[in-house]
Amino acid sequence: MKQFKDQLNRTIKINFPPKRIISLVPSQTELLYDLGLENEIVGTTRFCIHPKEKFKEKIKIGGTKNVKLDKIRSLKPDLIIANKEENSKEDIEALAKEFPVWISDIYNLSDSYKMIADIGSLCKKEKEAKEMLVQIKSNFKQIVKANHLPSVAYLIWQKPFMAVNQNTFIHEMLKESGFQNVFENHSDRYPEITAKEITEAKPDYIFLSSEPYPFKEKHLEEFKLQFPDSEIILVDGEMFSWYGSRLIKFGEYYNTKLKQLLKSKKQA
Repeated sequence: MKQFKDQLNRTIKINFPPKRIISLVPSQTELLYDLGLENEIVGTTRFCIHPKEKFKEKIKIGGTKNVKLDKIRSLKPDLIIANKEENSKEDIEALAKEFPVWISDIYNLSDSYKMIADIGSLCKKEKEAKEMLVQIKSNFKQIVKANHLPSVAYLIWQKPFMAVNQNTFIHEMLKESGFQNVFENHSDRYPEITAKEITEAKPDYIFLSSEPYPFKEKHLEEFKLQFPDSEIILVDGEMFSWYGSRLIKFGEYYNTKLKQLLKSKKQA
């Protein structure tokens, strides 16, 4: 047995290294695979869609907010990896009575880096985690930001419209990309906002995220008509909100696809 602290400063004891891991968080499931823990993963949620070719290989234990306790019991995990925001408090408390549950709590890149390092230690993959962090940080240094701070409203939902404030990981990614979040000072982390508030904020860009609301190409014209003074961009929500190994890909996404979209919109 070995003792660890999670990001809520809770202490858990696990059989080390763990051989039967359940992940309740999509971005952390992807991280486990990328750390080389495919054989140790025994269960994931139905939202753990990456890596896509592995999705059907693992038993599904429900969603991120409604896990199936009986199915988890049948898998006999020696470690469950969860997240404070993405999983329900009730589920976590029930699971923690029977299994070691390690909980992440992510607000910014520093939290994400610590999570990656901690999971590396937790699963005896310190070397792999360290190499991953070097690559992530190197890729972020390659981001070529705009000379000014273009303003943006980042929308994660419609009916009602929902945005993000400065106490979110998405905001951190916007800041790293050189954007100013027009709703950063809102009192709510994920504020419900009106069309009038968006118009009055006068964002240079409105980013429509592909998750959790599945904004698609069909929404672009609708938003262009409603907000003619802003450039409307459909962005990959995973790139802005997945805080595990997906971060490796963000630099390339920004410097190629996203910058090309921004450029083409301005020229249109």
